[in-house]
Amino acid sequence: MYYVSGNIEIFVVIIFGAMFGYFLEVSGLGSPKKLNAQFTLKDWSVFKVMFTSIVVASIGLWLLSLFELVDYSTMRISTTYFWAMLIGGALLGIGLSIGGYCPGTSVVGLFSGRIDALFFMLGIVIGTVIFASSFDFLKPLYMAGEGPARQRLYELVDLPVWVVLIALVIIAVVGFRIGNKFEAKNNSVITSKDLNDDANF
Repeated sequence: MYYVSGNIEIFVVIIFGAMFGYFLEVSGLGSPKKLNAQFTLKDWSVFKVMFTSIVVASIGLWLLSLFELVDYSTMRISTTYFWAMLIGGALLGIGLSIGGYCPGTSVVGLFSGRIDALFFMLGIVIGTVIFASSFDFLKPLYMAGEGPARQRLYELVDLPVWVVLIALVIIAVVGFRIGNKFEAKNNSVITSKDLNDDANF
């Protein structure tokens, strides 16, 4: 296994970041309509795109590790802080349902010409500043419920990696079928024309 230099690594990050943004926009996730429609169970594109990404990336990393092309020890794996993640996840969900964006899709939305995405990004900046300035006060809550360092899902459930991957695939298949039924029942899939109509400039 070899390691790329810092400059090449930055270049690769930029390229893959641009590709990620492109595919988010192509799949319609740069529009708040798609995200809001997921919360109302009318359009399941968000679930389908994101869960497909999770499954493909998980299986891909596992295969690469089997051939010793990826070393997990070099990856940054965050430690779980239960209460911080529970509260943060709830706040993110509220923001998603109200604004129709997550941090990543707001950037895509802005560069796609949506003014509301700009205000959402400003809210992210303001929230980040408030959190950073209040961190000393919030730190006890933030650090509460600390899990094992660098714990991965298969370690948490104490199962082989391949079992967890099969479970992810099953969840994806079941989720796709449920989503398709909701979309067919409501005839509510948002088309590209619907997305084009909400561009503001």
